[in-house]
Amino acid sequence: MATGRTPAEFTTALRAREQLIGYWSLLDSPIAAERLARLGYDYLAFDAQHGLFGYQGMLHNLLATDTKGSTAVGIVRVEANDPTYIGKALDAGATAVIVPLIDTAQDAADAVAAVRYPPLGRRSYGPMRAQLRIGPNPADTHAQTAVLAMIETADGLANVEEICATDGLDGIYVGPSDLRLAIGGTTSTDPSVQEDFEQALTRIRKAAEAAGIAAGIHNADGASAARRLAEGWTYVSIAADVVHLQQIATTHLDAARGGAR
Repeated sequence: MATGRTPAEFTTALRAREQLIGYWSLLDSPIAAERLARLGYDYLAFDAQHGLFGYQGMLHNLLATDTKGSTAVGIVRVEANDPTYIGKALDAGATAVIVPLIDTAQDAADAVAAVRYPPLGRRSYGPMRAQLRIGPNPADTHAQTAVLAMIETADGLANVEEICATDGLDGIYVGPSDLRLAIGGTTSTDPSVQEDFEQALTRIRKAAEAAGIAAGIHNADGASAARRLAEGWTYVSIAADVVHLQQIATTHLDAARGGAR
């Protein structure tokens, strides 16, 4: 089993553009999170934007991620680029936040400000559980907590170089479904725009590389994640628990029906 990183070690590795692999969770199931955290992933990402849990669910899943034998830190995709949502996720113990719908460098700067305490930002002080994981001092928090901006809109793509150059931003994260729609896809998996989609991904990845920040992307499966790491993406998420539950249950059902015939 892989050795888990502390929040400080994870954030240092992320900022150094080391390769990291995470798992994406939509289900409010701390028991599942506890098991997933022991498998060797570098992080578990809890989706508060589209996932099926509220604040208590987010808190309980972050707690479960810190189980004995865990290899992962907990990170959260917050509901919106809002200081309240970002602050609550960090106070609950998230090591990083993924902030959706970043269209401009100013949006990215606002996300950074929501993560950092004054005078570097405007996060309200009240770390609650986070002080047990990261420490109560702002300097420690700044060193160990990361902010990641999602590139998933037409404006975000158009402004990606300026977004990546935002002071204090630790990385970007591509939402492929929204990005594919943003470049003209009729569905989230529309193959007719594949060439344009890959060109957009290359532009995003190179912008992050030029700025020296982490470049992350969402993936449907491990094989896709491996391909993106080989291309130069520095962290990848494999998604997601609710989808994989359905897939494996269907596989077993098909096998059982086939065996009965």
